[in-house]
Amino acid sequence: MKKVLKWIGIVLGSLAGLILLAGTVLFAMGNSRLNKTYDFPPSGIVIPTDAASIEYGKYRVETLCADCHAEDLGGMNGWAVVGPLATIDSANLTSGEGGIAEEFATDEDYVRAIRHGIDPEGKPIYMPAVAAFQYLSDEDLAAIIAYLKTVPPVDRKTNGSQFTVLGKIIFATGMFGDLPAEAASHQNNVTAPAAGATVEYGEYLVNIGDCRACHGQELAGGSYPDPAVTQPVPNLTPGGELGAWTEEQFITIMRTGGALNPKLMPVKEIGKLSDDELKAIFMYLHSLPAMEQQ
Repeated sequence: MKKVLKWIGIVLGSLAGLILLAGTVLFAMGNSRLNKTYDFPPSGIVIPTDAASIEYGKYRVETLCADCHAEDLGGMNGWAVVGPLATIDSANLTSGEGGIAEEFATDEDYVRAIRHGIDPEGKPIYMPAVAAFQYLSDEDLAAIIAYLKTVPPVDRKTNGSQFTVLGKIIFATGMFGDLPAEAASHQNNVTAPAAGATVEYGEYLVNIGDCRACHGQELAGGSYPDPAVTQPVPNLTPGGELGAWTEEQFITIMRTGGALNPKLMPVKEIGKLSDDELKAIFMYLHSLPAMEQQ
């Protein structure tokens, strides 16, 4: 009996050692990815200073950024809390205490963060919208940066991405997916179609609006990215409910929110888009192949 217990102890001890070793290796891998340094060629973007460009930048920021960074752009503590794995704060985009202006010394620092998903030191930041903002034209990106440099300061300290030991281990397994810096194309000299009520411009707006983050790559809906939300994400192709809407109905619902859940859909920001922009989005969505709800 003593021999049996001895062998059981040896086996359990060996298993524990292997688990500890695997955890240590995965932690190191996850930590390495989160602290990798990237270097991308300068964009060459010239930031405008004229009033019209700054006003346009404000418009784009209000429709693209305020939902995650708060209306005052001072950031949100606890923007995303992933159980015992990670807490992610959205950045304070102002020049106030705790704001990005404290560390963003050059225009390229803004470009690197928004287009490439890295901080001034070249290390990755967990800003999921980078996957969408890689499509921002140089002109739109320049206007956004121009406006961000003028917004009133907000004193609010946020702490970026804080992964726990377990979170870093899970991250190494790929369960969190790619970091924005790993997923973005990192292209410079990005252009946009001419603004107007066209399918092409609608696709551009859907891309920079990060619609696929929730509605899926084919925009056919599915499960909400947050597993705590059981409500399915709607199918935006003609195969879903949207296929029966008229352009007028679509614009009205985007303006008023209708029965949409404002906690899951940024209706306040989308409602600020112009009529032509909403028409363009509607035209693009109706140009897609009809897909079944995912």
